[in-house]
Amino acid sequence: MAKASIPSLGLGTFRLKGEQLMGSIHKALDLGYRHIDTAQMYDNEETVGAALDAHDVPRDEVFLTTKIWHDRLRHDDLLKSLQESVNRLRVDSVDLALIHWPSPGDEVPMEEYIGALAEAKQRGLARHVGVSNFTVAQLEKARGLPGGEHLITNQVEVHPFLTNRKVIEAVKSAGLTVTAYMPLAVGKVMEDDTLKKLAEKYDATPAQLMLAWLHQQDIVVIPSSTKEAHLKANLAALELRIEDDDVAIIESLDRGERIADPDFAPDWDR
Repeated sequence: MAKASIPSLGLGTFRLKGEQLMGSIHKALDLGYRHIDTAQMYDNEETVGAALDAHDVPRDEVFLTTKIWHDRLRHDDLLKSLQESVNRLRVDSVDLALIHWPSPGDEVPMEEYIGALAEAKQRGLARHVGVSNFTVAQLEKARGLPGGEHLITNQVEVHPFLTNRKVIEAVKSAGLTVTAYMPLAVGKVMEDDTLKKLAEKYDATPAQLMLAWLHQQDIVVIPSSTKEAHLKANLAALELRIEDDDVAIIESLDRGERIADPDFAPDWDR
């Protein structure tokens, strides 16, 4: 099943580069992480590949995700760009290749890039394929296209201030996995008084509370961290169980606050 194929907790690598990224990956692998998330746009695939190469964890034990940027969505260019990613990552194939953003203004027809993504899977460049930042309507359209049946996830922004409920429900209804990025709302979670107070009840940090809240919903999370203590705490968060009343408190903080909202973003679900 699709849900079982993506490890529950991954290491996000957005904004991490060089020695800092290398160290973060090695610490994470030492602690037992087996899921690394990168993207062409992060400009760090070479470092991710080198870090995995240098570590003694067997390559086939690490679930590796990358994402194809929206300027490489034409059929031939998508396949070429994914081959370039695979080469930079020093692997034969990635475990998951995602369309990072739907084509801005539908400049490239969705049929073209969903078809190319399926072809990439067929060619062995990716074991699994999916999308990121797709609205409910876009996901429905993609799934109805040739090749759309292969999609296993929609990676979207989810945190207490943007619960993204409509998208989550649509992804789950389709039998796909939700992957949450920015689960800590770029640190805002740690500053929220309600979450700080609630976390004390569970002898946890607000960050752990958030990861547990998402994990409880069967949502894959990919927080980034460079500190061993935080990486450890993130793993431990998966053992927490939050009571229903407290889940309601967390979800009452939703204010539609979207952090990743570039000018080429789709018309979001409200």
